[in-house]
Amino acid sequence: MQLLSVLILLLPAALLCAPAPPLDPVTCTGSNATAARLAMHRINENHQHGYKFKLIEVQSSKVEEVDGGCNFVLQLDLRETNCHVLNPKHFEDCEIRGMDETEVMAKCSAEVAVTAEDAFVSKYDCKTQRVHTDMELAAQCPDCPKLLPLNNTEGLNSVDKAITNFNQNTSNQNYYVLQEVARLKIGYMMMAGMMYYADFVVVETNCPMGSRIALKACKPLCSDRARHAYCHSSYSSSRGITSLQCEFYPALKPVVPSQEPTCVVRPAVGAPPLPVDPCLKSRTEPGVHPICSWPPLPPVEAVPKS
Repeated sequence: MQLLSVLILLLPAALLCAPAPPLDPVTCTGSNATAARLAMHRINENHQHGYKFKLIEVQSSKVEEVDGGCNFVLQLDLRETNCHVLNPKHFEDCEIRGMDETEVMAKCSAEVAVTAEDAFVSKYDCKTQRVHTDMELAAQCPDCPKLLPLNNTEGLNSVDKAITNFNQNTSNQNYYVLQEVARLKIGYMMMAGMMYYADFVVVETNCPMGSRIALKACKPLCSDRARHAYCHSSYSSSRGITSLQCEFYPALKPVVPSQEPTCVVRPAVGAPPLPVDPCLKSRTEPGVHPICSWPPLPPVEAVPKS
């Protein structure tokens, strides 16, 4: 069997992210742009799945006077970038997707409270959706791959195949397992047949490379102590995995084996399932990770599988 060569891009955090410009003070007599920038920082800080977003336009704003200060009420137009939320690059340095990458937008209503001492984002609510429907995209870019639901069976199968190839890279210290599927797309190519394109994140586990432990028994390291890799894969229905490119993000706190804490990452076998984020459960675009409202809705208890 011919083994696929995997392109691993080692991207140290120091090269990925330049210091972000400091936030200007938000005042009741100041520009709505400073309030909008503060809102964008909060939105991206809270966003835990999928990709970072970037401000395109402040569509409207008003200032409401209240005791001790004021409230900015903002209507914001955002676009999804190509930086995953785990990417240490600042969101303002990320690139917005083009039509051929299936653009995603978010229309957000945000409120920024300003007092004499401080300014903070009190709430926001966003509607996240594709910029173009499948029909519009097909008319303007007929050869562009189409977005698939994140739970598409064939797409997830391509991710499993890609992770198997990833774990054949013997330069890794430990095995990695899937943390999140960020995007799935489908297209057709002559001679190759149906093509599945996946963007996904894998996380380092406690299983050393070369160990005989079943991968499903490996547990992810704590999120701040694990290395992550963000990967792009291509899978042909006739040829299998045809390309796999990954970039590594270093651990925020390198692991000290004797001090490795116990982290609850997933429920143990037989334990009650973890609560479900109501935002992700009720997404209207099955192929997109939405921006969840703030303050968050209370988690919905998951129903155990019988």
